[in-house]
Amino acid sequence: MIKLVILDVDGCLSDGKIIYSPEADLVKEFNVKDGAAILKAQKLGIKFAIITGRQSKIVENRANELGIDYVYMKVKDKLSCAKKILNELKLDFKNVAAIGDYYNDLELLKAVWLPFIPADGIKSFGIVLKSNGGAGCVSEMLEYIIKYNKQEFEWFKC
Repeated sequence: MIKLVILDVDGCLSDGKIIYSPEADLVKEFNVKDGAAILKAQKLGIKFAIITGRQSKIVENRANELGIDYVYMKVKDKLSCAKKILNELKLDFKNVAAIGDYYNDLELLKAVWLPFIPADGIKSFGIVLKSNGGAGCVSEMLEYIIKYNKQEFEWFKC
């Protein structure tokens, strides 16, 4: 059973574009369906972690809005970071799904039980989704996980 989902940000929760305003403020766009799916999955007891290579107040704000407790930014070794989270939660990689879109995500994707890749991500390892990063791929992944966990009925109730 999947108890933890690890999310990459750029290319998964967002479309991977990095936009700066004239004042050099970073702008990211998130899909509301992904957020709603995360909130529903949390009601079913699934925990979430964000592990990303960039530092961003926007990501921190989005994580707070969604109630994601495990947020790690500026991470170069995502696998080591994930091991720390699993140790704290007393979980094994067989209880983990992750989504990543690029080479820096591969070691983590190879370690988890259910690895996912957005349609526009690299296709080297994992379940390739139909949706692109930032376009509902996290929601699509969570529907798959709920079926894997056999929680379909509860998914529609919450």
